[in-house]
Amino acid sequence: MRADVVVVGAGLAGLRCAQVLAAAGRDVVVLEASDGVGGRIRTDRVDGFLVDRGFQLLNPAYPAVRRWVDVDALGLQPFGAGVAARTEDGLDVLGHPLRSPGLLPATLRTAARRPREVAALARWAAPLLRPRPGRELSEVLAQRADVDRRTALDGAGVDGLLRRVVDRFFAGVLLEDDGSTADRFALLLTWMFVRGVPALPRDGMQALPEQLAATLGERVRLGQPVRRITGSSVETDDGTWTADHVVVATGAPEAAGLTGVPVPATKGVVTVWWSAPDAPDTDLLHVDARRTPTGPLVNTAVVSRAAPSYAPPGRHLVQGSALTRDGGDTEEMRRHAGDLLGVDPRGWEVVARHDVPHALPAQLAPFSSARPVRHGDLVVCGDHRDTGSIQGALVSGQRAADDVLAVGR
Repeated sequence: MRADVVVVGAGLAGLRCAQVLAAAGRDVVVLEASDGVGGRIRTDRVDGFLVDRGFQLLNPAYPAVRRWVDVDALGLQPFGAGVAARTEDGLDVLGHPLRSPGLLPATLRTAARRPREVAALARWAAPLLRPRPGRELSEVLAQRADVDRRTALDGAGVDGLLRRVVDRFFAGVLLEDDGSTADRFALLLTWMFVRGVPALPRDGMQALPEQLAATLGERVRLGQPVRRITGSSVETDDGTWTADHVVVATGAPEAAGLTGVPVPATKGVVTVWWSAPDAPDTDLLHVDARRTPTGPLVNTAVVSRAAPSYAPPGRHLVQGSALTRDGGDTEEMRRHAGDLLGVDPRGWEVVARHDVPHALPAQLAPFSSARPVRHGDLVVCGDHRDTGSIQGALVSGQRAADDVLAVGR
């Protein structure tokens, strides 16, 4: 079996890479080990519910999404542009004043009691607040000290409730609660949250990779695990493919095993989905901003309030997510979710539980937004070669395709 290019892995990076190569006239085949495209972006249908494998959201503000995805066709269902923080005194709300004007009174009440904390947070976020005529944000951030998130927030004097909200919010986004992520990456993500409201596609997150795969047709071969790559030969259970170029577009651990390429450490998450007969009327992400959190969750949300297509009529879908080290007890996760939402969760029933040990690559300081994709004769792509995000996966796939086409010239 032969092709011009064999792409190993049908996640976002592999699919984007194959799209570019096919459009350039290359004979490309994509070999995917599992029974569906998407890599870590998969959606299961369980008793009329849609449950993604790990709580994931799509930010339509990502430049790669705007450029290469038909966003309108996904039927995005946005969450509220804000966060609800459970405190010792009740519930404090912080929202984007322009994207969620209904949250403005609650946001002002929260901020008005903490002018010093607001000023400190503004110091930390200064690159996002100042005009940047003729300059990209990445250029501005390059002038900033390349330290971890904790060091940067401490340096700006961010503390109190707002510090706890920022830390707990990022714990769910970055899957770390120790502030070890590069500050530059945290600011880049913050800018994306300012520019767009994260949402869920009508048919689940897997609709995103399925849209990319639809342009490739029979070039995508499912159920084809790759056992070994030797030079230009790719060995599968069904035989060996030979190609002029081989692109490895798997997750970080698999890429390391197939190619020996150095990869960053990964961070894991546990997400439990519950069916609820009723639920609070809120489309906000809820976090525990008490000085001592009372449970393992980094966040919880009534998903069906933001994305009604995720639940059948008459039911609601609630998710709760915890870092892998904390997500052992499903019942404790349910109790904590009810506590954060301010309801009794004893009537909730488990729909699914997903343990995703390699959900995100770590993004440590010093920060690099683009690791090399060329590894000897092989090309390697994935969010572990770029930023740990949907944006990073798509851009990495594009860079891999560009590398193959450049060699072919």
